[in-house]
Amino acid sequence: MSDTTSKTPSELQTLLGERLRRLRLTRALDQRTTAEKAGISEKALRNLEGGHGSTVETLLRTLKALDSLDGIEMLSPEPTVNPLALLRSARLPQRVRRRRGPPEAKP
Repeated sequence: MSDTTSKTPSELQTLLGERLRRLRLTRALDQRTTAEKAGISEKALRNLEGGHGSTVETLLRTLKALDSLDGIEMLSPEPTVNPLALLRSARLPQRVRRRRGPPEAKP
């Protein structure tokens, strides 16, 4: 796996485009068919694959057309709760105290 942390946003767009192109080719799809299936123009798909900028919607439509929406989970994983952080931040249960007041009259 390549080191993506040192890449510029432009380089990352190019890398993403190349990977989407390879994914499309492994599915034996041409650009026209993929674009039609995604509901986008061929030019939008060419821009995405070429790393020339695109919209999030175009990316999502393309991933869906390539049956690869599972990539979204890797792109933006659901945050989880760290049990150790809960232990550190959780307050210990406090003892419940009765309020002192005048004694209640018994009938």
